[in-house]
Amino acid sequence: MRNSDTAAPAAQTAPLPRAFYDRPTLDVARDLIGKTLLRRTAEGVAGGMIVETEAYVSAIDPSAHGFRGQTPRNRSMFGEPGCAYVYRSYGIHFCLNVVTEGEGVAAAVLIRAIRPQVGVELMRARRGGRVAERDLARGPGRLCQALALTLADDGADLLGSALWIAEPPASDGALPIIATPRVGITQAADWPWRFVVAGDAYVSGRAVKMESPGA
Repeated sequence: MRNSDTAAPAAQTAPLPRAFYDRPTLDVARDLIGKTLLRRTAEGVAGGMIVETEAYVSAIDPSAHGFRGQTPRNRSMFGEPGCAYVYRSYGIHFCLNVVTEGEGVAAAVLIRAIRPQVGVELMRARRGGRVAERDLARGPGRLCQALALTLADDGADLLGSALWIAEPPASDGALPIIATPRVGITQAADWPWRFVVAGDAYVSGRAVKMESPGA
Protein backbone atom coordinates (compact mmCIF):
# COMPACT_ATOMS: atom_id res chain seq x y z
CA MET A 1 0.00 0.00 0.00
CA ARG A 2 1.37 3.47 -0.90
CA ASN A 3 2.21 6.17 1.61
CA SER A 4 -0.58 8.30 0.16
CA ASP A 5 -3.08 5.55 1.00
CA THR A 6 -1.89 4.86 4.53
CA ALA A 7 -1.81 8.55 5.55
CA ALA A 8 -4.93 9.73 3.71
CA PRO A 9 -6.94 10.32 6.94
CA ALA A 10 -4.46 13.09 7.85
CA ALA A 11 -6.01 15.21 5.09
CA GLN A 12 -9.10 15.59 7.30
CA THR A 13 -7.23 16.61 10.46
CA ALA A 14 -7.90 20.07 11.92
CA PRO A 15 -5.21 22.78 11.74
CA LEU A 16 -3.01 23.47 14.72
CA PRO A 17 -4.36 26.36 16.84
CA ARG A 18 -2.88 29.85 16.51
CA ALA A 19 -1.50 29.56 20.03
CA PHE A 20 0.91 26.90 18.74
CA TYR A 21 2.66 29.55 16.60
CA ASP A 22 2.43 32.38 19.15
CA ARG A 23 5.46 31.08 21.05
CA PRO A 24 9.27 31.43 20.90
CA THR A 25 10.41 30.64 17.37
CA LEU A 26 12.94 27.95 18.26
CA ASP A 27 10.28 26.08 20.24
CA VAL A 28 7.93 26.21 17.26
CA ALA A 29 10.68 25.12 14.86
CA ARG A 30 11.44 22.04 16.93
CA ASP A 31 7.82 21.21 17.64
CA LEU A 32 6.91 21.39 13.94
CA ILE A 33 9.07 18.32 13.32
CA GLY A 34 6.74 15.36 12.95
CA LYS A 35 3.66 17.48 12.26
CA THR A 36 1.77 17.08 8.97
CA LEU A 37 1.87 19.86 6.36
CA LEU A 38 -1.11 19.75 4.01
CA ARG A 39 -2.09 21.70 0.91
CA ARG A 40 -5.48 21.60 -0.83
CA THR A 41 -5.99 22.72 -4.44
CA ALA A 42 -8.58 21.91 -7.07
CA GLU A 43 -6.42 18.89 -7.95
CA GLY A 44 -6.66 17.41 -4.47
CA VAL A 45 -4.79 17.31 -1.15
CA ALA A 46 -1.04 16.72 -0.92
CA GLY A 47 1.51 16.88 1.87
CA GLY A 48 3.42 14.91 4.44
CA MET A 49 5.41 14.84 7.64
CA ILE A 50 7.71 17.78 8.34
CA VAL A 51 11.26 16.45 8.79
CA GLU A 52 13.36 19.63 8.57
CA THR A 53 12.90 23.24 9.72
CA GLU A 54 14.98 26.38 10.32
CA ALA A 55 14.27 29.25 12.70
CA TYR A 56 14.74 32.96 11.93
CA VAL A 57 14.26 35.81 14.44
CA SER A 58 14.81 39.27 12.95
CA ALA A 59 15.52 41.04 16.25
CA ILE A 60 18.87 39.27 16.65
CA ASP A 61 19.44 37.33 13.43
CA PRO A 62 21.34 38.97 10.54
CA SER A 63 20.15 36.23 8.20
CA ALA A 64 16.46 36.91 8.89
CA HIS A 65 14.65 38.85 6.18
CA GLY A 66 13.29 41.36 8.67
CA PHE A 67 16.65 42.17 10.26
CA ARG A 68 16.85 45.55 8.48
CA GLY A 69 13.18 46.35 8.74
CA GLN A 70 9.93 45.80 6.90
CA THR A 71 9.71 45.84 3.11
CA PRO A 72 6.96 44.87 0.65
CA ARG A 73 8.72 41.51 0.21
CA ASN A 74 8.86 40.55 3.90
CA ARG A 75 5.65 42.23 5.12
CA SER A 76 4.01 38.90 5.96
CA MET A 77 6.88 37.99 8.27
CA PHE A 78 5.78 40.88 10.51
CA GLY A 79 2.18 39.65 10.54
CA GLU A 80 0.01 37.49 12.75
CA PRO A 81 1.45 34.20 14.03
CA GLY A 82 0.05 31.21 12.22
CA CYS A 83 0.19 32.73 8.75
CA ALA A 84 2.40 31.85 5.79
CA TYR A 85 5.36 33.90 4.64
CA VAL A 86 6.26 32.85 1.09
CA TYR A 87 9.13 34.44 -0.79
CA ARG A 88 11.03 33.82 -4.02
CA SER A 89 14.64 32.69 -3.60
CA TYR A 90 17.26 33.67 -6.19
CA GLY A 91 14.43 34.68 -8.52
CA ILE A 92 13.59 31.02 -9.16
CA HIS A 93 12.29 29.00 -6.20
CA PHE A 94 9.56 29.71 -3.68
CA CYS A 95 10.09 29.04 0.02
CA LEU A 96 7.42 28.47 2.67
CA ASN A 97 7.76 29.89 6.18
CA VAL A 98 5.31 29.94 9.07
CA VAL A 99 5.11 33.18 11.05
CA THR A 100 5.74 32.89 14.78
CA GLU A 101 5.62 34.96 17.98
CA GLY A 102 3.62 38.19 18.21
CA GLU A 103 2.52 40.44 15.39
CA GLY A 104 5.31 42.86 14.46
CA VAL A 105 8.11 40.64 15.78
CA ALA A 106 9.24 39.43 12.32
CA ALA A 107 10.05 35.84 13.23
CA ALA A 108 9.35 32.71 11.21
CA VAL A 109 10.22 29.08 10.63
CA LEU A 110 11.31 27.90 7.19
CA ILE A 111 9.86 24.50 6.26
CA ARG A 112 12.78 22.86 4.51
CA ALA A 113 11.52 19.33 3.81
CA ILE A 114 8.65 16.91 4.24
CA ARG A 115 8.30 13.17 3.88
CA PRO A 116 5.52 12.76 1.25
CA GLN A 117 2.52 10.88 2.62
CA VAL A 118 -0.63 12.34 1.07
CA GLY A 119 -1.17 12.90 -2.66
CA VAL A 120 2.21 11.47 -3.63
CA GLU A 121 1.23 11.01 -7.28
CA LEU A 122 -0.04 14.59 -7.43
CA MET A 123 3.30 15.82 -6.14
CA ARG A 124 5.10 13.64 -8.67
CA ALA A 125 3.04 15.09 -11.51
CA ARG A 126 4.12 18.58 -10.45
CA ARG A 127 7.77 17.68 -9.96
CA GLY A 128 8.22 15.30 -12.90
CA GLY A 129 7.43 11.63 -13.38
CA ARG A 130 11.04 10.46 -13.03
CA VAL A 131 11.73 12.21 -9.72
CA ALA A 132 12.43 9.78 -6.88
CA GLU A 133 9.96 9.93 -4.01
CA ARG A 134 12.65 11.07 -1.55
CA ASP A 135 13.34 14.07 -3.83
CA LEU A 136 9.74 15.23 -4.25
CA ALA A 137 9.85 17.71 -1.36
CA ARG A 138 13.43 17.50 -0.06
CA GLY A 139 14.47 21.15 0.11
CA PRO A 140 12.31 24.30 0.34
CA GLY A 141 12.13 24.95 -3.40
CA ARG A 142 11.14 21.39 -4.25
CA LEU A 143 8.61 21.42 -1.43
CA CYS A 144 6.84 24.49 -2.80
CA GLN A 145 6.80 23.08 -6.32
CA ALA A 146 5.40 19.75 -5.09
CA LEU A 147 2.63 21.55 -3.17
CA ALA A 148 1.97 24.19 -5.86
CA LEU A 149 2.88 27.05 -3.52
CA THR A 150 3.69 30.47 -5.00
CA LEU A 151 3.75 34.13 -3.99
CA ALA A 152 -0.05 34.01 -4.25
CA ASP A 153 0.05 32.05 -0.97
CA ASP A 154 2.07 34.70 0.87
CA GLY A 155 0.10 35.76 3.95
CA ALA A 156 -2.26 32.76 3.83
CA ASP A 157 -3.83 31.84 7.16
CA LEU A 158 -2.61 28.42 8.25
CA LEU A 159 -5.87 27.91 10.12
CA GLY A 160 -7.73 27.80 6.80
CA SER A 161 -8.65 24.96 4.47
CA ALA A 162 -6.14 25.52 1.64
CA LEU A 163 -2.85 25.31 3.56
CA TRP A 164 -2.49 24.04 7.12
CA ILE A 165 -0.38 22.04 9.56
CA ALA A 166 -1.95 19.32 11.66
CA GLU A 167 -1.08 16.80 14.31
CA PRO A 168 0.20 13.58 12.72
CA PRO A 169 -1.58 10.25 12.76
CA ALA A 170 -0.74 8.08 15.76
CA SER A 171 2.96 7.19 15.81
CA ASP A 172 5.04 4.47 17.42
CA GLY A 173 7.04 6.88 19.57
CA ALA A 174 9.05 10.09 19.74
CA LEU A 175 11.12 11.07 16.74
CA PRO A 176 14.92 11.44 17.11
CA ILE A 177 15.15 15.21 16.62
CA ILE A 178 18.50 17.00 16.60
CA ALA A 179 19.59 20.62 16.15
CA THR A 180 22.28 21.52 13.60
CA PRO A 181 23.74 24.68 12.07
CA ARG A 182 21.59 26.28 9.39
CA VAL A 183 22.42 25.81 5.71
CA GLY A 184 22.42 28.00 2.62
CA ILE A 185 23.21 31.24 4.48
CA THR A 186 26.41 33.20 5.13
CA GLN A 187 25.62 35.06 8.36
CA ALA A 188 25.06 33.28 11.69
CA ALA A 189 25.22 30.02 9.77
CA ASP A 190 26.75 28.23 12.75
CA TRP A 191 23.75 28.83 14.99
CA PRO A 192 22.06 25.48 15.77
CA TRP A 193 18.67 26.71 14.60
CA ARG A 194 17.97 23.94 12.09
CA PHE A 195 16.00 20.94 13.30
CA VAL A 196 15.90 17.57 11.55
CA VAL A 197 14.78 14.00 12.07
CA ALA A 198 18.05 12.13 12.59
CA GLY A 199 18.81 9.63 9.86
CA ASP A 200 15.78 10.56 7.76
CA ALA A 201 16.35 10.16 4.02
CA TYR A 202 13.91 12.97 3.21
CA VAL A 203 16.02 15.68 4.90
CA SER A 204 17.72 18.01 2.41
CA GLY A 205 21.39 17.33 1.75
CA ARG A 206 22.87 14.32 3.50
CA ALA A 207 20.96 12.52 6.21
CA VAL A 208 22.04 13.71 9.65
CA LYS A 209 22.98 10.94 12.08
CA MET A 210 22.42 10.97 15.80
CA GLU A 211 25.76 11.08 17.60
CA SER A 212 26.63 8.06 19.70
CA PRO A 213 26.99 8.58 23.46
CA GLY A 214 30.54 9.67 24.22
CA ALA A 215 31.27 10.59 20.60
